[in-house]
Amino acid sequence: MSSPYDPQFAPAGDVGTALMMIDSRLKGIHSGRAETDAEQQALTDHFVASLDAEGIDDVLDGVCTLIFMFMTWLRRTHEEHGKDVIEYVVPTLVATMRQMPKSVGAETIPTMAGLVIAAGTDLSPNLWRKQYGYWTEEEMTPLEVTAFLLAEHINRIAADPDFATRMISRALSGPDEG
Repeated sequence: MSSPYDPQFAPAGDVGTALMMIDSRLKGIHSGRAETDAEQQALTDHFVASLDAEGIDDVLDGVCTLIFMFMTWLRRTHEEHGKDVIEYVVPTLVATMRQMPKSVGAETIPTMAGLVIAAGTDLSPNLWRKQYGYWTEEEMTPLEVTAFLLAEHINRIAADPDFATRMISRALSGPDEG
């Protein structure tokens, strides 16, 4: 029986822009240069400010698609080792978010954990979230942080700082590409 939160019913959104934002954040953190991160954030903020409501919705859907894709990879990887992705990823993610009170308010952590759990159980995170209404402004940064932390987790597992970005880029370029 199909769920109304099945990924087949979810819009993919603007995954390219979402990936660019997450990749930019990853590169900024790993460069060790705060001014580069500030410059990148200013460019990202300017870009997001230029979007209309539909464009913002597309980017939000794109970030949720990234979360789904990241959790799908993590689920398969954990299953190969007889482990449950929810048991191993969610507590680490929540603990890390709790250490970021300026970026991630405690009240947003259950929603972000819910998105990850939805994706980890093969449900669409954006459709799961939309049952509770429209995104709030307070959820924007935690949403980006969630996708970032999942990408960073994947990169650590793969021992490659660009693995998550390349994985999504390959998926976006289609099955016939590298």
